[in-house]
Amino acid sequence: MLFRNVYKLLTAVIVAVSFSFFPTALIAQDGPTYEEILQGFADPERWLTYSGDYSGRRHSPLTQITTQNAHQLSPAWTFQTGTTTRGRGFETVPLVDDGVLYVTGSNNYAWAIDARTGRTFWQYRRNLPDDLTYGASAPVNRGFGMLGNRLFMATLDAHLLAFDRRSGDILWDIELADYHVGYAATMAPLVIDGKVIVGISGGDYATRGFIDAYDPETGDRIWRWHSIPGPGEPGSETWPDDPDVLARGGGGTWMNGSYDPELDLIYWGVGNPNPDYFGDIDLEIISTQTPW
Repeated sequence: MLFRNVYKLLTAVIVAVSFSFFPTALIAQDGPTYEEILQGFADPERWLTYSGDYSGRRHSPLTQITTQNAHQLSPAWTFQTGTTTRGRGFETVPLVDDGVLYVTGSNNYAWAIDARTGRTFWQYRRNLPDDLTYGASAPVNRGFGMLGNRLFMATLDAHLLAFDRRSGDILWDIELADYHVGYAATMAPLVIDGKVIVGISGGDYATRGFIDAYDPETGDRIWRWHSIPGPGEPGSETWPDDPDVLARGGGGTWMNGSYDPELDLIYWGVGNPNPDYFGDIDLEIISTQTPW
């Protein structure tokens, strides 16, 4: 009787341990290298960066689904996220590697999902502050960046996170900017050789746009480029000669850029200047153009 009880206990422990490691074991231990990301669509079973490759064209070469057979598609499974953004839904692009979907969602949720069954390997939900600024008005996220066994996600409180893609554990968490001022981050990091490139949201607030590069291993910042020039920098002559104005000039970099590896150049769009809605300036313009 004692032996039987001990056997049952050991069996329960083994089963519990097996299930605790099961999801991690199903995720490939070696994630994509920079050279593999550089190959873009060479392997049609992988989607390793936001646009599929560095060009930003976002066009898959797959030909199995056509206009002639698309009507035959039917749902294989449904995954309930438990979160969405009212009026905007989801803006993310899942990354795909070895049959696993790496997906971000509204309000800084994230998941690793079995593409065959819809089963969740792990889930993450960020504990966001209750006094978000721009992040509260646009709580979307556009996706992960990936390199090796690390995933990178920008957050609504203007942080950059590195995950262990096998377990979902946070490896490092660094602040991009002070969200209290109006900063947030919603874009999918662009990962190139030895750098994680991120932009910033919040150009409708008194912020100054920038693009950053971070070390994927440590989270240390390598460089920062401002979209609004500082005093004496090229382009500053088109702005008022006032450092305070330049420091809140807007120019958010919230949409993902592209990369030319041959020229080693990044191409990045920039958002509106600030102020675009600022008290007396806009009111004066409106009053000269409307009867009231």
